[in-house]
Amino acid sequence: MQQQLKNLPQRALDKQAENQKFFSKLKRKPPKHLDYLMQELHEAEFERTDCLQCGNCCKTTGPLFTDADIDRIAKHLRLKPSDFVEQYLRIDEDNDYVLQQVPCAFLGLDNYCSIYPVRPKACREFPHTNRKKFHQITHLTLKNVAICPAAFNIVEAMKARLP
Repeated sequence: MQQQLKNLPQRALDKQAENQKFFSKLKRKPPKHLDYLMQELHEAEFERTDCLQCGNCCKTTGPLFTDADIDRIAKHLRLKPSDFVEQYLRIDEDNDYVLQQVPCAFLGLDNYCSIYPVRPKACREFPHTNRKKFHQITHLTLKNVAICPAAFNIVEAMKARLP
């Protein structure tokens, strides 16, 4: 897995122009069955992929935290929401709450998340390859293929399945 993660950014870069062209075409005329296909590809990939062997998303990027996420996680940690924000988050250039630093403070050495049952919505949905109206988030997918081996594989499978 480590070698695969080491090569992933370059592999994604090598495919970037191809992926951009593919997604541009997809946005103009998304197939009617796209969301069903994405659900199928997502499920098939995550039957083969064990996120605990990777954890790259938690090591290299941070999610956005909604107010609901902050309240839920603070309660779980027995902190006031303001204390949770002060201790773990900052406001980014888009005025969103994000982690102060990566890797995520809640990621263990074994790649387990210490707040997994109450993790942010963005973490629960990552890599977003099974979202409805997938064609609307292709910009996000282009970023995620460089972070997540599963997202990379899903996009490659998608290109093979769609003309």
